[in-house]
Amino acid sequence: MYKKAICFLVPFLFLLSCSNKKVPQIPPPEVQVIETVLDTVPLMEDFLGQTYGYYDIYIRARVDGVLEGMYFREGFPVKKGQLLYKIDPQPFEAEVAQAMSELAEAQTSLAKAESDLNRIKPLAEINAVSKSELDGAVARYGAAKASVEAAQAGLRLTKIKLGYTDLYAPIDGIIGRSQAKVGDYVGKEPNPVVLNAVSRIDTILVRFSITEKDYIRLARHWRQDVGKSSLDKKKKNRPGLTLILADGSVHDYKGKVDFIDRNVDPTTGSLLVQASFPNPNKYIRPGQYARVRGILDIAEGVILIPQRCVMEFQGNHSVYVVDEEGKVSSRDIKVGPTIESFWLVIDGLKPTEKLIYEGLQKVKEGLKVNPVLIQVDLPKFD
Repeated sequence: MYKKAICFLVPFLFLLSCSNKKVPQIPPPEVQVIETVLDTVPLMEDFLGQTYGYYDIYIRARVDGVLEGMYFREGFPVKKGQLLYKIDPQPFEAEVAQAMSELAEAQTSLAKAESDLNRIKPLAEINAVSKSELDGAVARYGAAKASVEAAQAGLRLTKIKLGYTDLYAPIDGIIGRSQAKVGDYVGKEPNPVVLNAVSRIDTILVRFSITEKDYIRLARHWRQDVGKSSLDKKKKNRPGLTLILADGSVHDYKGKVDFIDRNVDPTTGSLLVQASFPNPNKYIRPGQYARVRGILDIAEGVILIPQRCVMEFQGNHSVYVVDEEGKVSSRDIKVGPTIESFWLVIDGLKPTEKLIYEGLQKVKEGLKVNPVLIQVDLPKFD
């Protein structure tokens, strides 16, 4: 009986001793957090535009005729004054010869009328001829003189037309593909009056449209700078426009606004803007589509947070905030535009608050965590 009691008590005492041992505590999960800071952020927007040469000058056939020669390589640089095209000059040379003949005939008539007037005038002074004969001689002289002037004008016109048979480059630039070839009859439909175009591209122009709303924001932003000292303007020096090309690359040179059109297009509610960008390498050509990135406003005293900190559900945005005791709470926020990979927070956060950056899937409301503060590089604005 005694042995049975001992056998019963031994496992009971063993279990009792195990129950008195402390259960090990699980440490709170370690999460990466960032600290919110106030910043001054330029609010930028991209606008789709098209590129143009600084000058785009069209080469037009101002007289019609057979194209006799082309003296350039398509797509290559040309110099101002370089001969580009030659239209068959023979019909115009014939017109010049005819005009010269008409001028000579008019000059002969003028010489005869002048001689008659010089002969009659002294006779009229002594009443040897009638007054009507003198008046007739004066009239014939005036008519002959007018005929000479008309013939001279006709000769000048034919020479101008003859000069139009040689077409020269108006500027230094790049010439495009010819719209006509040697042997084509040009200057009248169906063959083109516009033969080619020469573009100066060391500076490139970009034309784009902005909405009426954006224009008002832009105008208000500019007006705020009026009257400020040069020191203030230097401190608040806004970067120039940025040109983003079709492949996503950024043009090496900043641009500036050349002009804003005088009126808003009532059919589209947009306003035309032109900007210019240096293009010394000349690899940007007219006709490309590109995006122009510019500043519409300056937001001061705002908070930028990485997009990976933000949870979005049905249009609502929230973040996990860690308090001083390491406790996690969810916070609804109101966000503005995105700037690179960051959200601009309009409302819901204060400076020096800690947001969970890495490990959102590990946490939930009310959980205690071990926050590890990390630094995140904010966007830099040149």
